[in-house]
Amino acid sequence: MNLKALIADRLAAGFARAGAGDAPAAVGPATRAEFGDYQANGAMGAAKRLGLGPRELAQRVIDGTDFAGIAARCAVTGPGFISLTVADELLADALADRRIQPLPAAKVVMDYSSPNLAKEMQVHHLRSTIIGDAIARVLEALGCEVIRQNHVGDWGAQFGRLVAHLNDCGEDAVHLADLERFYTQASARVDEDPAFAARARRVVVDLHTGDAATLARWRRYIDVSLAHCQAVYEALGVSLRPSDVRGESAYNGDLAAVVADLAAKGLITESDGALCVFLDEFKGKDGSTVPVIVRKSDGAYLYHSTDLAALRYRAETLGADRVLYIVDARQSLHFRQLFALAKAAGYGAGVSFEHHPFGTMLGADGRPFKTRRGGGTRLLDLLDEATVRAGRLVQAKNPTLDAATTDRVARALGVGAVKYADLSKNRTSDYVFSWDDMLSLEGNTAPYLQYAYARIQSLFAKAGIPVEAAEPPLGPLATAEEHALALQLARFQETLEQVAATVMPHHLCSYLYDLAAAFMRFYERCPVLDSDLRNSRLLLSRRSAETLATGLGLLGIDTVDRM
Repeated sequence: MNLKALIADRLAAGFARAGAGDAPAAVGPATRAEFGDYQANGAMGAAKRLGLGPRELAQRVIDGTDFAGIAARCAVTGPGFISLTVADELLADALADRRIQPLPAAKVVMDYSSPNLAKEMQVHHLRSTIIGDAIARVLEALGCEVIRQNHVGDWGAQFGRLVAHLNDCGEDAVHLADLERFYTQASARVDEDPAFAARARRVVVDLHTGDAATLARWRRYIDVSLAHCQAVYEALGVSLRPSDVRGESAYNGDLAAVVADLAAKGLITESDGALCVFLDEFKGKDGSTVPVIVRKSDGAYLYHSTDLAALRYRAETLGADRVLYIVDARQSLHFRQLFALAKAAGYGAGVSFEHHPFGTMLGADGRPFKTRRGGGTRLLDLLDEATVRAGRLVQAKNPTLDAATTDRVARALGVGAVKYADLSKNRTSDYVFSWDDMLSLEGNTAPYLQYAYARIQSLFAKAGIPVEAAEPPLGPLATAEEHALALQLARFQETLEQVAATVMPHHLCSYLYDLAAAFMRFYERCPVLDSDLRNSRLLLSRRSAETLATGLGLLGIDTVDRM
């Protein structure tokens, strides 16, 4: 259940009875533990409009609200807050049924990862990939139909260079493992060899016009690139599959139709041979309207054309209710123009098109992060180094583990640490990458959460019973630590709904960290196995392990039974 929504619904009736039916309850976790579990601040804003003091209105709301079965205590605190403590019986109900409750049915199309297939995946592809993957998992857990769209860069001038280079190098070049070197060679030849540059431009024309031999060579290169991407996705533990790929080339046949449709709707203006759309909301510094170019004077199409075709496909063919673009903040203007252009063209009326930007992963020098190996930025290098560092940590902490277990735990800790360090930050901010911080067993890190999970497994191993043996009902919550842990467990649903609404995975990370900390306090202060409340406390432990595993799984992070 969503405790926050349940409390807000009950309070809404109280506000209505107090004459403030249009006032939001404004419910959130209590800012001070001594006041209770939740507080509602709605009376603060509504009181002035009614000519009442905030505390007086707050008391009227309390008097008019039925808190039976929800709140054990409710009082006016501070300047007019409504503070309440959740009833133990409600927490018991929440812990008895741990199923995630679905949201209203919705189809969500998600555009994320989207690497350029001209090169290997780099560290800067990490954020889009793992943020998008976490949000996709959360939405699916909440019952949404999620359609992943990996909008890979598989078209354009760079592929003219690559295919032309393949033509010169011969068939064996298709099997090159070092795609980065191959791309670099092709790019260098364009700069140094005018004849090669001319051949590369002709290849682009052949691609666009559908020359069979050129398309076959291009397709083989794309297949090699996609195989590399899939290897990275599997190493990273994300849910993207080859069937999720729908690259720029998929829309090539629709571009002329999109531009013709814009022209038919009176949106196209020719400017110096280019076809443009002028939208009044986009002005330059001189006050003139900035054009959105949909076709260049040489007949080539640009990102706006391809992205508009993709947007129309997602809205009209896939039937999306929401379309989420997990793309870095530098593309914000592009998406504002794209969505405005779609609105002007009448594409996707009623669909929520949302750009959710993210900042940059920085090194200690404040510049975009680079891995140590050769100064490169290959994403696989980052994951390999994380695994090696985590392996050293595992060996130091538990040298008795066999080699196979050590390797498995090191991979889970290393990859989990990299992902969690990113996901735990507000996605709109830049953050500084630190090996020491992310691999720490203390603080808001993946290893700390994984350790908390492993500790619960060891508790049940010591008890000699499987985790599943601890079953409801929940007994009396005899201590503040038990109540706090049960309350945090009951907040899981509202946290997932918050993540789905905001597309902010750091809220789930904060929740899991608070849960692990609440369990540790409970474990240290409340005897479990040697207690008259053994079953109830084992149930709290079981639910903690299950929620940690579920929450980390939604972030794409593995748990381990031993560390």
